[in-house]
Amino acid sequence: MSVLKKACIIDDDRLYVSLMSMIVDKYDLVDELVLFENGDQALKFFELVLKNKIEAPQVVLLDLNMPIMNGWELLDVLEDHTAALQEKGIHLLVVSSSINQNEIAKAKKHALVSDFITKPLSKTHLLEIFNKISS
Repeated sequence: MSVLKKACIIDDDRLYVSLMSMIVDKYDLVDELVLFENGDQALKFFELVLKNKIEAPQVVLLDLNMPIMNGWELLDVLEDHTAALQEKGIHLLVVSSSINQNEIAKAKKHALVSDFITKPLSKTHLLEIFNKISS
């Protein structure tokens, strides 16, 4: 039995996404893993979540630097729906290669962001995150 029902990765780095997907599959961490390459694709998904058309993910791993719509832009659009998304039990974690302290502080202050994690995200850390959220 999986640790979580649904998780979402929003990241344009195909190698990173592939690695995270393999870890999720190998350790049976989620029943359903939803993947998006940019914030625009993810926004359409969250619009359906907010309309209760699809089940909300329990965890979202969001990269900041992506084409089309980056993570900051997605957070800005979703900010108006913070209460509704939190009510659905979504834990949004920013996962970025940025070591800029201002970006880290800005992300951690955002109402939707549960935590900021610096890439690369290790297997051990991913397992800890999913297990913590499931308990």
